[in-house]
Amino acid sequence: MPVTLKDIAERVGKSVPTVSRALGNYADISPETRMEVQRVAQELGYEPSAAALNLRKQRTGAISLILPTHAQVRLSDPFFSEFLSGVVETATAQGVELLVSANLHEDANAAYLKQIRSRRTDGFIVVRTQRRDSRIDLLREHDIPAVAYGRTENPGDLCFVDEDGVAGIRQVVDHLASLGHQRIAYISEPTFLMKAYHRLLGFRQGLEKNGLQFEPDLYVETNFRQRSGRQSAAHLFDLPDPPTAIVAANDLLALGAMHEAQSRNMVVGRDVSITGFDDIQLAEYAHPSLTTVHLPAQEFGRMVAEMLLKLINKQTVEQRQIIYQPSLIVRASSAPAPAHKTSAPPPA
Repeated sequence: MPVTLKDIAERVGKSVPTVSRALGNYADISPETRMEVQRVAQELGYEPSAAALNLRKQRTGAISLILPTHAQVRLSDPFFSEFLSGVVETATAQGVELLVSANLHEDANAAYLKQIRSRRTDGFIVVRTQRRDSRIDLLREHDIPAVAYGRTENPGDLCFVDEDGVAGIRQVVDHLASLGHQRIAYISEPTFLMKAYHRLLGFRQGLEKNGLQFEPDLYVETNFRQRSGRQSAAHLFDLPDPPTAIVAANDLLALGAMHEAQSRNMVVGRDVSITGFDDIQLAEYAHPSLTTVHLPAQEFGRMVAEMLLKLINKQTVEQRQIIYQPSLIVRASSAPAPAHKTSAPPPA
């Protein structure tokens, strides 16, 4: 059976409240009594409960992550599930529970206010940050510890982990331009999201750097899923002068675009090049394997959780704003531009 405060009290001849306060290093307990109680506790193998520790520290022992429905974050999303596993492993290792909930309110702040007022959480992880994000403003107003995966336009002192999406997409455009592609299309996530805005900016900068024009008819803004990628690619392939390459803002969009190309009997990597972003596990095992930009999703989750737990515990956070430099992974889905491009017919 676990050792209790009563067991220690009986051994040292003190009351249970005195033992409790001695273990908590309260100043009203003499140094001699504190030392004796702590010695006996160690000798008996006493382990304080997590609940007792949290009560002493006025903590709940939990952190929260609220899924924003507007951004279609799903637990089935391969990148997000890897990110979440990093958060869970880090929190669990420190005896902290992760509370994951969905925002079912039209006003995103309502879900945050509900959690804040419930006093069930010590801090928040914010995902899919917007260029102007009222969730972060709300957490600042209530002085609640928070760390974001992503930035805002004016992050100020916000603690965050993010990738350099501008540099990542520029690498993709440089790669395709070096292969002779001149009509390069872009399938974007919604650009009210900061990461989508940065990736689009990187696309436009990449075109300019390589002497290519941004052509509005080669740009599609859509959602996040494979179906959206396929629908967007269908629109691009049906243009009178379709692109020879498609840059997708994430791997799921790219896989959807590949599926549409193959349904039209096009060979990806010969008739059209398609690239993604994130490097989810499916990217390497797709047919053909997908050229993409690598991000360490699980490591991001670990970094965000570690930063948040340091804030909660009032420890020094050495680096409060981390921007990861991504790398291009070249695979079979990108190849030299076809010498004689013809419009792809729709499937029969």
